[in-house]
Amino acid sequence: MKLLSHLAGYLPVNIASGVASFGGVYVFTRLLGASEYGIYALMLSVLALIHTISLTWVEAANYRFTGQAVERGELPDHYRTALGLMMRSIAGALVLALLVWWAVRDMPGYREIAPWIAVLLPINTVVQMALESHKAGQRVGRYAAVETFRLLAGFGLGALFCWALDWGPAAPFMGLAVAGALMALFEGPWLLKAAKGGVAQAPTRTAWVRYGLPIAAALVLDILLSASDRFLIAWIIDEAAVGAYAAGYGVADKTVLLICAWAAMAGSPLVMAAYESGGPDGARAEAAGLARTLLLIGMPAAAGLAMVAEPLAGAMIGEAVREKAQTIIPWIAFAGLMNGFLIYYFSEAFQLAHKTGQRALLMIVPAGANILLNLILLPRFDIMGAVWATLASYAIGIILLGWVGRRHVALPVPLLDVAKVAAACLAMWPVIHIMPDLGPWPSLFLKAAAGGLVYVIAAFALDAGGARAFVRNRRVSAE
Repeated sequence: MKLLSHLAGYLPVNIASGVASFGGVYVFTRLLGASEYGIYALMLSVLALIHTISLTWVEAANYRFTGQAVERGELPDHYRTALGLMMRSIAGALVLALLVWWAVRDMPGYREIAPWIAVLLPINTVVQMALESHKAGQRVGRYAAVETFRLLAGFGLGALFCWALDWGPAAPFMGLAVAGALMALFEGPWLLKAAKGGVAQAPTRTAWVRYGLPIAAALVLDILLSASDRFLIAWIIDEAAVGAYAAGYGVADKTVLLICAWAAMAGSPLVMAAYESGGPDGARAEAAGLARTLLLIGMPAAAGLAMVAEPLAGAMIGEAVREKAQTIIPWIAFAGLMNGFLIYYFSEAFQLAHKTGQRALLMIVPAGANILLNLILLPRFDIMGAVWATLASYAIGIILLGWVGRRHVALPVPLLDVAKVAAACLAMWPVIHIMPDLGPWPSLFLKAAAGGLVYVIAAFALDAGGARAFVRNRRVSAE
């Protein structure tokens, strides 16, 4: 019941994320050339990498220790610690941004984006720190309002700057900076008020560092696992190939990952609360519901995207990068599902048990495998080589984290539900296959609607992923 209400509360955020992700591909693959779109995708990965290296560890520790601070009545001290560590981390982030600017100072396109990365880093940190606090405190409405505005305004302004002012690949970063600044002006005072009267204690800072830095290291490796192929494609092939690869990712991986993130936004705080009150057994019981929800909504999304790859590419992706992007969409859709389970499910065992350092060490294996496989496969198979490397690396990561993580929290793997959901997904294929070709947009909507209807019927008939209980609980919740 509580999971369902949280899913509903976080839905606007995921709709906004979908609009921004799909809209970004639709707009920027048309307004930017293939190489320009590749530059935009590469620098977006650079922004994510710098933020993760220098800032994410504080945000993660803030989220994880909020529950303990509430139980002990130490919230002002908690937020004072958060603000102090945040300011120190921002200084480090700006140093990294300066190094990036120096590295690209003679590279047009890249050079124009670098200053906006420096602007975005402190802005994003203030907003993200507040968002993590709202999520941990289960203030779903405020979280949804802030993040929805930031996503939609950032995309809308970036598109406007690109179209009306012709600011090229820097325009999306400018839009994100303006939207983020508005939300930082709104959320910054909230953080200061929450920290009023608090005192940062050295033991608390030490606990945050020990918890957060390994998470940052693991997430850096996650980024290397999912984004290093873009840099290798640029090096081995060219930036236009990066543009095609990023466009395929933008409509496949991101879509499935957003759906998984939606389930995790709602389910992860409940799993954490169950762990705090009931230990590993309590977390295991709550995690079973999260796993079934991830399967119930994530697997059909991946399968559906794979089945409508042609009209999807025709509708969403600009002609300059469309052909190559279309070939990778089916595979990247399932890679996104694997990535979702890796990040939002199997990693939970390590975060709950405070074994984030171990997770970071384990992630070296799939990240290293991804780089090695890309070096081997890219020269032979073009961007499909990066796809094969991605799939293999995610499989390695899931197996490794799932196996080792069971020593801390034995997260359930509902194999029967996997089989039932897969069967329901398979039922979509013949219906989608016989739908007539009416052009990209009509075909996309027709096939998606027909496939979705068949999946719902099949899932309910098989009770795949607990579909009947999901519908029944939703009806009770509505009443």
